[in-house]
Amino acid sequence: MMNMTMDMMKGAMSSSEMPMKGMDPAMMQECMEALSACSQACVMCADADAGEGMGRCGSLCANCADMCDTMMKMMLRVGGWDMRVMTSMMQSTIMMARACSSECMMHAEMAEHCRMCAMACDQAVMAMEKMMGSMSEAMPMGS
Repeated sequence: MMNMTMDMMKGAMSSSEMPMKGMDPAMMQECMEALSACSQACVMCADADAGEGMGRCGSLCANCADMCDTMMKMMLRVGGWDMRVMTSMMQSTIMMARACSSECMMHAEMAEHCRMCAMACDQAVMAMEKMMGSMSEAMPMGS
């Protein structure tokens, strides 16, 4: 399934009408995989947190999962990319993942799911920051 998605992205990115011409589809795929892993870890952590009475952590995890899912959907709609919107959403998702990681790290010693969630959030942040750097090089600022 991932290869099919990657092939579709490569085709979309090579089209002359696409606003992100020049973006590396492999980097996009890496970012989406990190976002997917983060979303899944956050959902599992939020579920476990509910049973352990960690409401704030669970809420942050649930919000982070939602933002990661939305970010992935936006990335897949390459025809509708707008540099300002994508940058803003990515920055917001990075801030959410950092907040979730920070909260989960407070519980990491006593809850393995929190440790794993924090690690997934940190990986997603790194992948998004890498992609943001590539976006600014590939997309004209006037878009």
